[in-house]
Amino acid sequence: MKITGIRTFLMHAGQPHRSKWASDGHAGHVTQHKLEGTRNWLFLKIETDEGITGIGECSGWPRVIETAIKDLAPLLIGEDPAHIEKLWQKMAIAMMGHGMLGTVGGGAMTGIDMALWDIKGKALGVPVWNLLGGKVRDRIPIYSHANTVEQALAVKERGIKALKCGGVSDPVRKVDMLREAVGDEMDIAIDLHGPPWMTPADACRLVRKLEPYELLWVEDPIAPDNIEGYRRIRDAAHIPLASGERTATIFGERQLIEEELVDVIQPDTGRAGGITQMKKIAAMAEAHHIQMAPHSGSLGPVAEYAALHVLASIPNALILERIDDDWEGRQHVIVPHPVQEGGSIAVPDAPGLGCDIDEEFVARFPSEGNVSVPVQESGNSYNPGTYGERLYIQTRLSRRHYFNT
Repeated sequence: MKITGIRTFLMHAGQPHRSKWASDGHAGHVTQHKLEGTRNWLFLKIETDEGITGIGECSGWPRVIETAIKDLAPLLIGEDPAHIEKLWQKMAIAMMGHGMLGTVGGGAMTGIDMALWDIKGKALGVPVWNLLGGKVRDRIPIYSHANTVEQALAVKERGIKALKCGGVSDPVRKVDMLREAVGDEMDIAIDLHGPPWMTPADACRLVRKLEPYELLWVEDPIAPDNIEGYRRIRDAAHIPLASGERTATIFGERQLIEEELVDVIQPDTGRAGGITQMKKIAAMAEAHHIQMAPHSGSLGPVAEYAALHVLASIPNALILERIDDDWEGRQHVIVPHPVQEGGSIAVPDAPGLGCDIDEEFVARFPSEGNVSVPVQESGNSYNPGTYGERLYIQTRLSRRHYFNT
């Protein structure tokens, strides 16, 4: 079998209309003329001379990654798609002249790698999880997003047993409010991502204040490039830490894992480097007793399928992120739609990944833009009067109020 071509499918995806991510201040509704927000989904299909096609998804910066895929395609034409590791190495070496892998390189390789696994599964007549060593579990637990009591109670009513809130505007009071609403039987996590990112000193103080709530984890308490800051937080508080969504490959996740700076590693299923890398990251994490909970909040449904296969096959799978009340168009993008029952999703059993996109539906939503200011002023993430400065990192003011419920 030989690869004969790669086709890309870039679409503008609508924003979730109720949960508004695990963050503050995002718009999330469909207007009469266009979809709000700047979320894009990029899918690709690898074609072969035997008529078997493989599907993949790329995240990180989809409009830019589409160009990267077109650059990589000539390297793959004529190659045997069965040799996945060999092709991964070939792509990595080819891009090395542009600098070390980042979001764009990792995202492009992810979609291609994912499609290669899909082809192999279809050619052999088995699901991808079977190629990864078989199933450890038949269902994958999920968590959803909620930032208000109303949203949290709705998540609980749907049978989901874990939720994540977010934002740095008033985190302690938010967690306190949500814990009071849902009780002790639900797990709660919080994402403290910027902008603005907290300083390590502020993060240490805040994480200590969150200890009594027995959170599932505190995610991204500081900027991802501040590894030393994670050591400070680790020494300051006894609470599970989670990170890893903004880096790619085993090399990007290595320090967090090897130095045991996190308890939960969160590679993004659309930009971590593909199923090949996800499996390796999971193995590295297992050796350090670290659990895996892939990031997928902004991803489309093909990457979600890939995450299901990986999580089905590894021993240290914790939970999968899923905005289960996502944009209503999501369920029309893919066939079949994943089967969710309460707080878990069934592991697919069809050959390959077990899904395909509706190309006509995807074509109805051309890309309208793919960069944005990630928070609105109404979200109150910045100190009063500083929103226009758009700072990357900011120390908290009004500290007496901020760090106390």
